[in-house]
Amino acid sequence: MVELNNFFNDYLDQEPLFKNKKVLQSNYTPSTIPHRDEHVKTIAGILAPALRMEKPSNLFLYGKTGTGKTVISKYVTSQILQIASEKKLPIEIIYLNCKLKRVADTEYRIISQLAKEFGLDIPPTGLPTDEVYKIFLRHIDAEKKLIILVLDEIDQLIKKAGDEILYNLTRINFELKNIELSIIGISNDLLFMDNIDPRVKSSLSEEELVFSPYNALQIQDILKERAKIAFREGVVREGVIEKCAAYAAREHGDARRALELLRVSGELAERKGKKYIGIEDIDDAEEKIERDRVLDVVHTQPKQFQLTLLSILDVSDVSDEPIFTGDIYEVYKSFCSKVGLKPLTQRRISDIIAELDMLGIINARVISKGRYGRTREIKLGIPSSTIPNIRNILKEGLNL
Repeated sequence: MVELNNFFNDYLDQEPLFKNKKVLQSNYTPSTIPHRDEHVKTIAGILAPALRMEKPSNLFLYGKTGTGKTVISKYVTSQILQIASEKKLPIEIIYLNCKLKRVADTEYRIISQLAKEFGLDIPPTGLPTDEVYKIFLRHIDAEKKLIILVLDEIDQLIKKAGDEILYNLTRINFELKNIELSIIGISNDLLFMDNIDPRVKSSLSEEELVFSPYNALQIQDILKERAKIAFREGVVREGVIEKCAAYAAREHGDARRALELLRVSGELAERKGKKYIGIEDIDDAEEKIERDRVLDVVHTQPKQFQLTLLSILDVSDVSDEPIFTGDIYEVYKSFCSKVGLKPLTQRRISDIIAELDMLGIINARVISKGRYGRTREIKLGIPSSTIPNIRNILKEGLNL
């Protein structure tokens, strides 16, 4: 067994690089948000009637990950809550991340989770959904209040639980005497509204706001602001902020990704016992984040996805030539028989390959074969160092 006393004592003697690591985490709400003044003013203007106890319009915020939708919503709603507290106004703001499994699995679970936010304990299963609604509505209508419900990643909620829940939530204002409810929906999917019931669409999307991606210079400004608070002076070497911003701008202007990159760079530099963060630490952090992301994605995919990816890894191992959908399909069928799953059609496997391409795990290029149709030329899009880990996760998940 390794003796750790000296290791931990050395660690404590080492001067930390961080002053306040929290400011680089995704759940931190900053006091200033560069390059989003217009968005802040627009959202504040839409929600301001709440301070007169008038129901604000429902609001939809669209934009790619890391464009500031969540952080600005939290910033504006926290300011409203502060004034409501000073003026003793009965305003409640509830924030739910619909991507979390415990929140968005079923309509029942969503209502159960909402009830918990209002201090009411409903068992996670066992009652009819209609009954759960009645208990929930009775509880929140007990006294006069205005509620702003923020549903982050609302597209995930619809995907898992359907849009009936949204319809029911928008009807609350007609059904209850004491409650005024407004909804802020946040989505990374710009086409999300195209797929929901027109009744829900008309009652929900009263106001809409699109967040465009940040460019590299804007991300630099965000990183500089946060780095001042996060690190001790002189820790971040020249070129580090610029490199972080360049990486993130390449990833659709994702500021959240840039902040994560800077934080992980600091953690890795600290582990090496360094007194500063250099450009080389950004490369190491990028590789680590990518590796962790891929492993996480692989771990959470359905079995048919896992079988398809394992087939791609197996064929890649034995061939230096380009790989095509047909090559993978034969290996995939043999894996299906080993794990006792019915094989999907080759067309469906082609769809899964396209989805793996979207996730960045592989690169799949559609190639026309004339009258023989089309196929996909497949290459791995992940660092070779991650492949043994991925293979182990897949085999474990599939009991192979």
